[in-house]
Amino acid sequence: MGAFNAGLCNLLSRHNLWRLTKLLIILAIPFGITLLIGKLYQSWDDDPERGAIAIENGAFGESYSTPIYLDQGWTANDSLWYYNTTQGSALMPYDFFIALEQADSKEPFRANSLIDKYRYLPQKPTFFNPDGLPVGFVKETYKGNDYIGFTCAACHTGQVNYKGTALRIDGGSSMADMVGFLTELQKSMDIALADSEKNQRFVAKVLELNNTYNNAETVQADLRRWARKIRLYNNINDSKVAYGYARLDAFGRIYNRVLEHVISRNQVRDVLLGMTKAGDAEADLLTPTQVDKVLEGISETIIGDLQFAQIIDRLMSTKDGYPGLAMSDMNRIKAEIFNEPNAPVSYPFLWDIVQSDYVQWNGLAANAGVGPLGRNTGEVIGVFGILDWTAHKRGWSLSSFITGQKSKSYQIDFTSSIDLVNLSRLETHLASLTSPVWPTLATDNAQQKIANEIFGKLPEWQIDAKKVRRGRQLYAEYCESCHEVIDRTDHDRIVVADMSSLDVVGTDRAMAENSVNYKGYSGNFKNTYQSESVGSLVIKNQAPVVQILTATTMGEVTTAPDPDKWWPRRALDWLYMLAKSFFDNEIKASVKSGNYQPDTTASPYQSLLSYKARSLNGIWATAPYLHNGSVPSIYDLLLPVKGANDPADGHYRPNEFKVGSREFDPVKVGLRTEGYEGFTFKADKRGDYNSGHEYGTANAPAVNGVKMEPLTEEERWDLVEYIKTL
Repeated sequence: MGAFNAGLCNLLSRHNLWRLTKLLIILAIPFGITLLIGKLYQSWDDDPERGAIAIENGAFGESYSTPIYLDQGWTANDSLWYYNTTQGSALMPYDFFIALEQADSKEPFRANSLIDKYRYLPQKPTFFNPDGLPVGFVKETYKGNDYIGFTCAACHTGQVNYKGTALRIDGGSSMADMVGFLTELQKSMDIALADSEKNQRFVAKVLELNNTYNNAETVQADLRRWARKIRLYNNINDSKVAYGYARLDAFGRIYNRVLEHVISRNQVRDVLLGMTKAGDAEADLLTPTQVDKVLEGISETIIGDLQFAQIIDRLMSTKDGYPGLAMSDMNRIKAEIFNEPNAPVSYPFLWDIVQSDYVQWNGLAANAGVGPLGRNTGEVIGVFGILDWTAHKRGWSLSSFITGQKSKSYQIDFTSSIDLVNLSRLETHLASLTSPVWPTLATDNAQQKIANEIFGKLPEWQIDAKKVRRGRQLYAEYCESCHEVIDRTDHDRIVVADMSSLDVVGTDRAMAENSVNYKGYSGNFKNTYQSESVGSLVIKNQAPVVQILTATTMGEVTTAPDPDKWWPRRALDWLYMLAKSFFDNEIKASVKSGNYQPDTTASPYQSLLSYKARSLNGIWATAPYLHNGSVPSIYDLLLPVKGANDPADGHYRPNEFKVGSREFDPVKVGLRTEGYEGFTFKADKRGDYNSGHEYGTANAPAVNGVKMEPLTEEERWDLVEYIKTL
């Protein structure tokens, strides 16, 4: 101890302290310059219209002028940086997206008409977006190749229209139909392979771009490869529950993508050998010889999407001694390995997310420490981050230590395209985003004044002060115990999620139950330990997917990011990113609030069988409502669900309505629900139920032991009026 103290005193001597200070200054100067340049660069794209364009004769007959913006705390360059900053998503090669034609015409796949059809938001070229990609579509460069990918803006930027005027909502709920878009993409790529004229035009266009490809053979090979990947993704994630517009089972799809990359060759072999013929439990579907033939040359450890697609092709092929399985058998194999993503939810809005203690509809993600980084990493896994996960023989790395693999014969190396630095920067960027204010209520910036001038002349957009006063009292009585009222611009705000168990809130159970009950093969994470709120758990051969997802995201965030950078830069970025996550995050670890069943050693994920209530500021711009988008307007949400014994002439929530239009209803506070050829939503199956959350109706459960009187019709309208002002 004496030697240690002497050494410490020597280190801290005036001379050595000055040398250490100089060293830190030398290291800090270039790092500070880099940060300054990054900040300056971030402000260079300041197009006053934020890249937004007008649309004539768009989907469902909607036309709108160049969208205007409400006051949400962001400038033009704030919005444009958010739209166009890559997070590491790589859907397909960039040149392929530029060159691809639509399946049934010579029109580019990326034409504004198709983008608008699937309710993404077309943009004009700007500094950050020279090719005029839609909001949330961006070029990603990984290992020297360019890809088209999604950013969080694709699913979390909204828009509402009213009689030709469009309001763009940053961080709002998207109306996008991602499933329809990806199905259309698969169809266009398949036809680009099959139709000789289309194929020739595609190859010529890719070569003309002269970026990544310099010969036709490589273009053809990659077109086959990427078409197979997208076909595989769509097939794995096929669901009997149709999503339509404004919804996606993001967690179900993230889970499946993780399972596809984690499962080992031996686990696939066990699955195939364990399958029996349909209707005959005594007969094997495949012989050991056939299984070994199918798995010939497949990696012993990490499989991934390309090899998985190869396995599927071999199983269905009748050539070269492969078994030639029917689609019905393939679906049975799929069900054994993957989980049906049959619990679509609305795209959540992002304002106040940085200030929230728990996020996701069921409070799955704690927002303290590196929680936001792990959450966002999982999101990029779901939207096509390239997962170049490989396995190496035993050694030491931080990721193997953190994920419990240090004693494994093989350890996963989590190299990927996921841009952890940008994910951290995007999270920080969202801290300044505020909820949108009803257009006629605020006039403190130029865009808001424009909106006020337009909507201020329309009586249906005026706010009735008397109704608001009465509605405020009703809100305090019926709503505020779960949905706190906050100051949207308070820098120090902490938004506390109020969790309600499924039995209490009564809304559709699919999303919450899937998050707990879905299982999958754990690959190299088998027999590793994972710390949970109730203690350490051993990950089994078949484990809850939430465990496997946690293990993989922890492996990702503890791996030095961006393999394209020089290793010292990667190391500095990694240290900066982790330090920023710990020390720049104002949210600290805390116990969940609300009426829910806590985790126990017997049920370690029981608290996830609940849904989150959050503050409702800006809720007016986020229809449809409830976590699964099953209610079209705020007014309808205050109505009861029709029960079997209820009179037919009562006033109930609609069980069927159209989705897809952005035309706003400022009276009921929702979107257009009839009179056009949109997606027909029906509340008739698990995943789609519109039941529950019937507060203010005769069906409402007691709150804190008190049974509330149902709202009258006048009181409903008073409450709607107040909610507009939040």
